[in-house]
Amino acid sequence: MVTEIDYEAFFQNMPVPRFLVNEEEGTYVINKANRKAIEFFKIGEGVKTLQDLLGKDNFKTLEDGFRKARKTGQPLAVDALSGFPGNAQIPGFWINPVVMPGGETVFDVIAQPPAYSDSALQQERDDALLLLTSIFDASEVGIIVSDHKRSVVKVNDSFTRIFGWEREELLGKDVTELVADEDREWARKNHETFIKEGVRSTGEMKVIRRNGSVANTLMTSATLELSSNRRFQVTTVMDITMRKQMEISLRMAKEQADSANHAKSAFLANMSHELRTPLNAIIGFSEMMLNETFGDLGHEKYKEYMEDVHLSARHLLEIINEVLDMSKIEAGRVELDEKEIDVKALIQSVTRIMMSRAFSSGLELLEEIDSDLPALKADPRLIRQILINLVTNAVKYSNKGGVITVKAKINDRGHMDLVVADTGIGIPENRIDEALEPFSQVNDNVHAREVQGTGLGLPLAKAMTELHGGALKLQSKQGEGTTVTITLPKDRLVAREPKKTDSESQEIIEYGSSAE
Repeated sequence: MVTEIDYEAFFQNMPVPRFLVNEEEGTYVINKANRKAIEFFKIGEGVKTLQDLLGKDNFKTLEDGFRKARKTGQPLAVDALSGFPGNAQIPGFWINPVVMPGGETVFDVIAQPPAYSDSALQQERDDALLLLTSIFDASEVGIIVSDHKRSVVKVNDSFTRIFGWEREELLGKDVTELVADEDREWARKNHETFIKEGVRSTGEMKVIRRNGSVANTLMTSATLELSSNRRFQVTTVMDITMRKQMEISLRMAKEQADSANHAKSAFLANMSHELRTPLNAIIGFSEMMLNETFGDLGHEKYKEYMEDVHLSARHLLEIINEVLDMSKIEAGRVELDEKEIDVKALIQSVTRIMMSRAFSSGLELLEEIDSDLPALKADPRLIRQILINLVTNAVKYSNKGGVITVKAKINDRGHMDLVVADTGIGIPENRIDEALEPFSQVNDNVHAREVQGTGLGLPLAKAMTELHGGALKLQSKQGEGTTVTITLPKDRLVAREPKKTDSESQEIIEYGSSAE
């Protein structure tokens, strides 16, 4: 014979904590608790809301469980964290959603019996989970947690705010359904691997926003293992859509700039080539007229004007040649014609060329070349042009009575240094980098010097040096002069064969005679 069950006595005498919760104006209120719950959680008359009972972190976990239970209409279990008020220990809760006759949902909550353990590993896991939960609200990065079935079990506010989803829409959803179609299969395989092997991963993936648009994201996933070998995937999701758009914009801007630069170089090369032909004619005919090859010019003024024409034409030709050289280098159209160079002879030829210009400016031009200097494997035309440019600059920016020294030596690292040092007006130390930029001229306003040129001498020397795998170093101080050092790598040095003495030569001859 079955007697009528006293449900109130059954509820009150259950050996585990149990309470009923309903939602009132967005707050979860405890409307009934059994004796075990009152004893275990130390529920007093002042405790009415679930948050007062459980604390912020555990309340957030249980709140997510309520939302999922309401959505599915099915009972479910949720894990709890350590740190209950009063040091109570609960591993988790069972939640059963009960729909009342009026349509209101009441949650029947039963605390799982505590299984006390002194395991340090368990404590570390609890602490890790507590730390994970505590950063959810503070993090500005979206965080989403999924279980071994790929179901979303937890999501933070930043994720819902950034991607527009409601929390209720995400709980219980297959996490890979948030990934764009082209990445979805890859995401599923990775999720399975991560859960099974516990690996970590970082990579880019496209995520679907609630409005249907697709966001480029940077995802970092890690596996979190709890008790009973339960594993969850914790994924941080950072929206990098703007960054990707900026990368595309910068790439396009660079391509446009490179195209414009190539067009500019091609234009300058073509223009320079076209201008050199008539200039050579002007220079040639003006030289003939200055030399009066076919008779007197007549008036003396004509000769002065012709000297101006000749000088201006030669200056313009120098400018065009420099622009043409720079254009070729920028366009990658310069090929080295490498030969073994006698560096001493090359420097002497440069000083001979520049001696008259230095002398007319009241300057002394000296050489300091190490004895037994090895030969250099390089393009002699370019090395000569480098030295001429550097000496020309030194002449331009030196005062009368100054000294210019051209040096060649092997440095401590075994590389060859070609040095041009002057005692001229120098360059302000904060403008040295500017002096190495094409078409840039750092004029000395104090001396009010008017120096003609394109500002390509140093940049050309630097570019030609780098074509040889070398480096140009500029040292200068205003009012104290400038030193330019060209360093060429030691693999370009060619050791000279030692000269044979007279006795050695005689021994070779005698040995050869006896062999016959």
